[in-house]
Amino acid sequence: MARRLLAPLGALIGVAAAFGYVGAVDPHQPGHYPVCPLFRLTGLYCPGCGGLRSAHAVAHGELLRALGDNALVVVCGGVFCAGWVVWCARALGRPWLVRRGTGCRTWQAWHGWVIGGVVLVFTVVRNFPFGGLLTP
Repeated sequence: MARRLLAPLGALIGVAAAFGYVGAVDPHQPGHYPVCPLFRLTGLYCPGCGGLRSAHAVAHGELLRALGDNALVVVCGGVFCAGWVVWCARALGRPWLVRRGTGCRTWQAWHGWVIGGVVLVFTVVRNFPFGGLLTP
């Protein structure tokens, strides 16, 4: 059983180490992290702009500040947590927790396009004046 949980636990340790580093090294202080190349060249926010500040806020328990820095990163973090629980349940062979193969086949075929569309809309909206709540 421990061998089956090796990959999910390894992923959790990696994410926890990254959050620990970002929580300890403040991205608000200049010189610790590089500036986004897209923002530097064009002045436009990419989907990841503000992501380090958002992760820093999450590491310090400031969820509203994290949402203001980059809402997409916070939502993706929640999706990662849910996916990690499903991954562990499947690794443990607990079909009564999560059934394999359930869900809409159309969603399975189109989920990449849906996620890409959400990221594209988020990126476009945050670069317009009416998307001020989504800018870091």
